[in-house]
Amino acid sequence: MESGTSGGTGLKRDQVREYLRELAESLTPGDPIPSERALCARLGVSRPTLRAGVDELVGAGLLVREHGRGMFVAPAKIVQELAPAGGGDPAFTVPRAAGSWTSRVLEFTPLPAGAAIGRKLRLSPAAGILHVALLRLVDGEPMAIEHLHVPAEVVPGLSPADLESGDFYELLAAHGVRVHEAVQAIEPTVVSDREARVLAVPPLSPALRFERLTTDDAGRPVEYVHSLYRGDRYRIVSRISLADPSPTAPEGPRHHPGIPPGDLTTRTTVTTGDIQPVL
Repeated sequence: MESGTSGGTGLKRDQVREYLRELAESLTPGDPIPSERALCARLGVSRPTLRAGVDELVGAGLLVREHGRGMFVAPAKIVQELAPAGGGDPAFTVPRAAGSWTSRVLEFTPLPAGAAIGRKLRLSPAAGILHVALLRLVDGEPMAIEHLHVPAEVVPGLSPADLESGDFYELLAAHGVRVHEAVQAIEPTVVSDREARVLAVPPLSPALRFERLTTDDAGRPVEYVHSLYRGDRYRIVSRISLADPSPTAPEGPRHHPGIPPGDLTTRTTVTTGDIQPVL
């Protein structure tokens, strides 16, 4: 019997969530999940408690609901891993993500850099840039909105068709620009009403915001991008190396996200990540 207390209900919801998580992991993407009635009988919980647990896993992208059909295991994840470039280089390379990626230009506008973008690209506010908004799709399904800002002198003559048919870094190379390094930040956010319509998700759905500044081999900024990726289709996975610190490493405790302060006071960490779009 399900407890009538809030604590008992919360415990039951946790049990439902963990049961469904293990069930989903034991099945293959697209497999059906038993009906609500069957799950309530199997787990001894009420429908509201079951639905609360299901909602959490739907929000996490492990289960999907299809109106009139039921619940299913979410589509498979594809890993895009950030990996050391090799040869002792501490930088990271980004292999191409799996799936068929395509782009659709939503906006293509030459305009002045303005103060904020100008600071990032080290340009005067009056300097010309190209702003491009791209819808990124995987196997035809909307996955991300990317806003690309490029100094006008870097890619003269660039057209919307170029961006829909080719890789942007290959286009830069064709203009004699050799990209060298990028600094990228990631933070959680939610989608606006307009973004929700473009990405075909409900308003205020979770999302990941990527911000990247790319420089060439001379240290010149050649690209500033901020992107919005669907939070129900992506997750970030970190790989942590607990190697001994170098002789020049600073002394004293350091904090690493997810690891209690002091647990690694005699070790260093190197974190890589992978981005896993769900297809």
